[in-house]
Amino acid sequence: MAALLMVPRQRKERIFRGMVSHLNNLTDNEMRIRYRFGRDSIAYICNIVGDKLRRSTAKETALTVEQQVCIALRFYASGSFLQVIGDTMGYDKATVSRAVNDVTNALLDVKDNFIQWPKDINSKNRMKCGFHRQMNFPNVLGCIDCTHIKIQGPSEDEAAFVNRKGFHSVNVQAVCDYEGKFTNISANWPGSTHDSHIFNTSNLCHYLETNNRGLADGLILGDSGYACRPFLMTPYLNPRERHQQRFNRAHSSTRSIIERAFGILKRRFHVLHSEVRMKPEKVCRVFGACAVLHNIALTRNEPLEDVCGVHVQQDQPVQVPNFEGEQDGRHIREQIARVFFN
Repeated sequence: MAALLMVPRQRKERIFRGMVSHLNNLTDNEMRIRYRFGRDSIAYICNIVGDKLRRSTAKETALTVEQQVCIALRFYASGSFLQVIGDTMGYDKATVSRAVNDVTNALLDVKDNFIQWPKDINSKNRMKCGFHRQMNFPNVLGCIDCTHIKIQGPSEDEAAFVNRKGFHSVNVQAVCDYEGKFTNISANWPGSTHDSHIFNTSNLCHYLETNNRGLADGLILGDSGYACRPFLMTPYLNPRERHQQRFNRAHSSTRSIIERAFGILKRRFHVLHSEVRMKPEKVCRVFGACAVLHNIALTRNEPLEDVCGVHVQQDQPVQVPNFEGEQDGRHIREQIARVFFN
């Protein structure tokens, strides 16, 4: 009987398509379309997270810092499936998932360098000047609001994530300055949580309750979903007098900066605009990473179609007369309305 001839199967050579950097072949405009940042800004991001991402291995297949950052930026910018990102850039799905997770964590580790609440007198004066020069509203330190990030229905505590509009989400609170940069974020609540509850239990609220001693220390502006407090001004619900109506118009115009900031954030990082297919806690971390990148983009004047930052020159803060009356939100609101909007 003739012996069977066994022909060994030749092993297919492994090709790592993503191992060679292609950034040098792209223009800055092409890079911004794909990653939302130009070449210099990507190098800057790589520099600030490099120590967290650099692999302690000599393997040729190990991803460089630049490759990991570009994978994550592509995910944030497009919101595509991890598999699609991998197929497009030449990586395995597991590699993409690992890179997104590592870059997200690295950005959150440096969050406090880019998302900072104004605490010293110079920072507070800069905020007050910026808001006053734009909208004539005195002593504003920031504008506050919440936004819903749509998510896939979670397997645990699913009902808590259904918001008032009927879809699954996480509810994220943020405060921004007059340039639209985020100065405080709170991203750890399911979609059914009311905005006022998020604020009342936040570190920012506790800080203001402890350190805000009056009108001169500054205010934040919020919509009528919040309670009017000495440090948080909301609009009049039924403005009848002229100064109350003018107060409401100025309040609305000033507070719109936070709505624009959310809009720019979601346009720049489309992952936050579509349904995020991750667990809620990971979605919250992705939001935090995108908020850091948003501030970096504004600081480095990264263009986004017709969106540009608003810049104002430094000036002296407007002098606010001392208010000796009852120190509650409604009395302080009435004082501001009568002095500045009469």
